[in-house]
Amino acid sequence: MTATLPTTSPEHCAAAVSELFGEVFEQLAGWREEIVATLADTAAPATAASVDDLVSSRVLPELVSENPLLVGAGFIAAPGVVAGRDVHFAWWLGPLDAGPLFGSTTEPTRLDLTTRSHAEYLRDVRALEWYATPAETQATHVTGPYVDHLCTCDYILTLTMPVTVGERMLGVVGADIAVRRLERELLPLLLLIDEPLALVNAAGRVIISTDPAAQPGSLVTAAAEQFVCTGTPLAIDRLR
Repeated sequence: MTATLPTTSPEHCAAAVSELFGEVFEQLAGWREEIVATLADTAAPATAASVDDLVSSRVLPELVSENPLLVGAGFIAAPGVVAGRDVHFAWWLGPLDAGPLFGSTTEPTRLDLTTRSHAEYLRDVRALEWYATPAETQATHVTGPYVDHLCTCDYILTLTMPVTVGERMLGVVGADIAVRRLERELLPLLLLIDEPLALVNAAGRVIISTDPAAQPGSLVTAAAEQFVCTGTPLAIDRLR
């Protein structure tokens, strides 16, 4: 019989993080299967319209669901996968709160790189962590926390998963989660514990914390104790 974790323990918090991220990766895996099924048997490059139609039909319902966890999602096709495109972004943003770049939106919007004058670095995504790491490891990856200067101007996490057929890299499927949204999901649980805790990435960067001094992006150099969030590169740190 598996022991039940106390609901006010760091171990329980770590298990809750694993469950939440596991559900997102499960969603990405479902999208990946459908993308592979569509592209695998195509001898010629796919059309942008066919890829966009498939991806939008899957991600848009998630972005407009009640109290959505995801702030953006989609598929980034590798060079040559989509006809006439070096790299193709089939990526949509959910409704956004008022921000410095694009104000507020009430409906999902397509990420259009031609309207982002500061998006030149995305022309070749193969060197960027959220693409390069899953391409190299052939495993899921969590990038961040980092400030999304392209759309939200806020801290986000990007979850990505490689899309392959045999040894051919078709691209990555992924989703963005705003750190502020993650705080609403996890802080109430962390605050049940009467000691400072932080959810950190593999490099020790804070994602969320119950210690006001440990802000998102700051570095935890020495934790009193760490509790691994299984299935993710994240951990719950008991702060000193």
